[in-house]
Amino acid sequence: MQKAILARKLGMTQIFDEVGRLIPVTVVEAGPNAVVQKKTIDNDGYNAVQVGFIDILDRKANKPKKGHFSKAGVTPKKYLKEFRLDNTDGLNVGDEIKADVFADGEKIDVTGVTKGKGFAGTVKRWGTHRGPMTHGSGYHRGPGSMGACSNPGRVMKGKKLPGHLGVEKVTIQNLTIFKVDAEKNIILVKGGLPGPKNGLLIIKNTVKGRK
Repeated sequence: MQKAILARKLGMTQIFDEVGRLIPVTVVEAGPNAVVQKKTIDNDGYNAVQVGFIDILDRKANKPKKGHFSKAGVTPKKYLKEFRLDNTDGLNVGDEIKADVFADGEKIDVTGVTKGKGFAGTVKRWGTHRGPMTHGSGYHRGPGSMGACSNPGRVMKGKKLPGHLGVEKVTIQNLTIFKVDAEKNIILVKGGLPGPKNGLLIIKNTVKGRK
């Protein structure tokens, strides 16, 4: 069964399992997500639900969004996201999706936007080797040779060059949920997750183990 929820990254910590092993985990605030719209094969050609996450003030939403939320009977939300699901029979407009849709030990895929690191050189951006730092070398952290001077006489495609680093959509697959706190809507996920603190995350059950 397909499951998905919008979440917010709160930070990292470490906990101990039952045999005393230290495990680094990411603390995630998962939901509650309000179902704002439901799409069906009969009306829209596919099954999906649109969910909202994190309440905002009415004055923060423009007039079309206010009408969209009021029609669903839901307070305005900061984030809106549509999830395509095989079966949406159990979800209706106004329902809430909470962290307890997932269970301890379940495998998930997490999507987020990585931290922005600004303009970076080739050593930081691509991990290229630097030049010698001694013996009078005048070359240290440059991008390297630009190619032949006569033929083909241009920079080849794929050349590792300086540029903008970070702010990329990344999905990490097959992560393990260590613990779910249904009362606080908190999920502890083993390992690190993409993005900064308070960054938006999309959590789905993993495609590798989905039947």
